Parts: sequence; C-alpha cells; structure tokens
Amino acid sequence: MTDPTRPDFPGSQSAEPAAPDLWGGATPAGVPSHANASGTPGWEREVLEKLVLSTLKEQRSARRWRNFMRLAWLLVIITIAVILFSKEAGTASKTTPHTAVVDIKGEIASGNEASAEFVVAAMRSAFEDSGAQAVVLLINSPGGSPVQAGIINDEIVRLKAKHKKPVYAVVEETCASAAYYIAAAADEIFVDKASIVGSIGVLMDGFGFTGTMEKLGVERRLLTAGENKGFLDPFSPQTEHQREYAQQMLNQIHQQFISVVKTGRGDRLKEAPDTFSGLFWTGQQAVEMGLADKLGNLDYVAREVVKAEEVVDYTRKDNVAERLVKRFGAAMGAGAAKSLQSSALQLR
Repeated sequence: MTDPTRPDFPGSQSAEPAAPDLWGGATPAGVPSHANASGTPGWEREVLEKLVLSTLKEQRSARRWRNFMRLAWLLVIITIAVILFSKEAGTASKTTPHTAVVDIKGEIASGNEASAEFVVAAMRSAFEDSGAQAVVLLINSPGGSPVQAGIINDEIVRLKAKHKKPVYAVVEETCASAAYYIAAAADEIFVDKASIVGSIGVLMDGFGFTGTMEKLGVERRLLTAGENKGFLDPFSPQTEHQREYAQQMLNQIHQQFISVVKTGRGDRLKEAPDTFSGLFWTGQQAVEMGLADKLGNLDYVAREVVKAEEVVDYTRKDNVAERLVKRFGAAMGAGAAKSLQSSALQLR
C-alpha cells in the first residue's frame, strides 16, 4: 500500500523541487536557494554588492579626475589671461620723457629673440611712444643671418626718417658680423674699451667626408634631378664650378655689407686694408678706426647723450603665456603626427 507521507509521493507536502542556481546549475532539493555549497547563506548578494560598490568607486574616481583636469585647465586659462592683461598694461604708452631700450642679444636668426620680427616690433613701439626721446639698441651678439640683419637695418633707417628720433647703439661684450651690420645704421655707436667689434665679412661653412667614406668602404648613393641639386652635399666631391659659384654669392653679400657700413659711418670711417677683411678689434681700436664713436655704456648714453635718465625696456620677448601656448601647440602637433603615423601604419 502506498504511503502518502513518503517524499516521493506526488501529493506529499514535503516534496520540494530543485531550485535553479544562478550559475546555471540546480540547488539540490532540501537546500535553500540562498546558500552555497559550503552552507554560507547570501553569497550571491555579497558578490553583487561588491561589484556594485567597486563600480561606484571607479565612477567616483573618474569623476574626481575629470573635475581636477577641468580645474587645472581653468587655472591655466586664467593665468594666461592675467599675464596677457599685465603685458598690455605694462606696454601702455609712457608719456614722460625717457630713453627707450631694445635688446639685441644672442644669435640674430629667425625664431630667436634677436630675430627681425621681435626687434622690429620693439623698435616700432619705442619710436611711436611720445615719451621716448631716443632709441638705444643694446647689443651683445656674435652675429647671425645677413637677411635678418638687413631687415632690421632697413627698418632703423625708415623709422628714423619717419619719427625724427635719434638711434644709438650701445655695445656690451660683442658686436660682430650681422650685429655690426645692424649697429651701422645707428647715429652713434658706443662701446666699452674691451668690447669686440667688427668681423665685417661673410662665411659659408660645411664638411667633406668623401675621403673618409672611401676608406671605410661606404658608397654615397645620391639621386638628383639637376646637376647642381646636390650642391654642397658633404658626402659628394665639390667641383670647381660649384666652389666658384658659392664664392661669387659670398662676395656679393660681402659687398652689400660693406656698402651698409660705408653708408652708415660715412666720413667717420677710417678705412684700412683690413677693415673689411673679417677681422675684429677691441672697442678702443674700433673708436680709433671709426667703426665706433665713443666709449660709454647705457647709463652714460641715457644720462649724458639723450638727457633722459629714466630707461624703459621695449624688448619683445616670449612671455609665460606665449611659451605655454607654443608648448601646447607643439604637443598637439606631435599628437596629430603620431595619429597620422598610426593611421598610415594601419593602412599598409
């Protein structure tokens, strides 16, 4: 006879179907669904809680980092704005009588602080200021690009004629080559007795490695369209025609330099056989040769010559904001270049 109290009896109240497991299995009959094999209740809930808490923690961390970056960029923008505003306020017209100074220091080259772009901009500001009684070019440079020097020289002549203000060159340690090209346009040149002045010449330098390459067994493979396209290539032999052509160019630029010096110095120049040979002299010798006028420094010129002891610096320089912008632009450019490179590699 069938016992209705047996667990396998269909109508028995103690019969309990197997509960499905969250991981795809089934919990054995008689074991609660919220217990694992070890008998610990609520383990699924604990796992879910940990996952949720971990996700929330990561989201909070990401949100804090985004807020920090936004604050950092806001501070950078505010700093740039303050610096630019301070710069504009500092370069406002100064109407009281003063001596305007423009520095020409270091190599005269495009992109440097002694570039034509910076020097010309500073000179224009100085000439246009009604309080500037004269403009002093404070020079300490070994030279540089004849093109940059020529641009500055021409602008000095133009601004003097337009504004009717005198221009004085004051030499510190060195005023050589392209720097003297600029100084020659000044009304007077003041030097220290130990300054280095002159070097009125032009050069084009390079190296030749053809003999060395032959000894090492290295073959130079240079393909050109045009017989002179490899002109001055250090790994190719130089022909006599190329050497003569380069020398003609140097001679022409040298004559331009000489003409500028003669025009600027006029009758004060005591020309000697080696005046335009590329030699340089002390400041004391330069005065004797007529390459300079007197001994004196910036304070002396402002006090005794210009008669305006207050000195105002008009030198154009990169400020902090401009350097940040340039670095940011360079970083963006580098990032773009890397992106393009990555794209190109993927297309191969």
